[in-house]
Amino acid sequence: MGAMATRNDPSALRWLVGVELAHFRRQTSMTIAEASDASGITRAKVGHMETGRYQQYPDDVARLLGSYGVAQRDIDRLTSLAGSTEGKSWWAPWSNVVPDWVKTFVGLEGLADAEFVFEPMVLPGLLQTEDYAQALTESAGFVRRDHSERFVSFRLARAKRLTEDDPLELHAVIGEAALRFNIGTKEIRQAQYRHLLKLAKLPNVTIQVLSPEDGQHVATTGQFVVFDFAQAQSIAYSEHLEGAVYVQDQDHLRTYKMAVENLRSVASAPTKSVTLIRSMIDGS
Repeated sequence: MGAMATRNDPSALRWLVGVELAHFRRQTSMTIAEASDASGITRAKVGHMETGRYQQYPDDVARLLGSYGVAQRDIDRLTSLAGSTEGKSWWAPWSNVVPDWVKTFVGLEGLADAEFVFEPMVLPGLLQTEDYAQALTESAGFVRRDHSERFVSFRLARAKRLTEDDPLELHAVIGEAALRFNIGTKEIRQAQYRHLLKLAKLPNVTIQVLSPEDGQHVATTGQFVVFDFAQAQSIAYSEHLEGAVYVQDQDHLRTYKMAVENLRSVASAPTKSVTLIRSMIDGS
């Protein structure tokens, strides 16, 4: 695993630090008021530190964690993260066309070392071509027509995370329905299949296709993502029509990790998946 902050996002870093501060406080069974009394930091500030709403200063983070009796390695890790929350987010040029819950997602994705994504019905955004992304955006109708082009450019900028000097390790399990979903023209879909084959050759990208004949799996509630970080606890993410849910509790996260292993074992192997995708290209 490489160092964090491949793509700078201060708000996502503050959010990650806050998640862990809340986690360690709950492990001690302290209330925010009790944490304030133990650390000498005001209740309001403890609350703001946990939400990541404002700058978290390394000295305050160390003080708070010290009052919880946290191991020094975790104190060092989180104070290091807190000291990195400066500058502008990489997605700032697209801030007016991207919803707040998406900003959090791409901020975490930019900081992650590894990502597992399960998409049963639509190809994951990181794997989409420009034309496919454009067709999908237009058909969804969730983006204003005058924002459509800029939203697609944002998706493409996000996709570069796979080919940067310190690339994201991506493992995608895609439902076969996503491959056959009627998005755009036939030419757009054929180009998308070729793009998937190209990405599957990258050492940091693994693609598996989940077909009905592969059998039963546990991820029956649909799409989800798990982010792994070098210096922070893993986070799971699941979308719904008007937003998203982030799973931070480590007990709940273990359920998602079990689903990851189940999907990896049930879905077709990467080589077989590539063969299936290749068979969908005319003339192959």
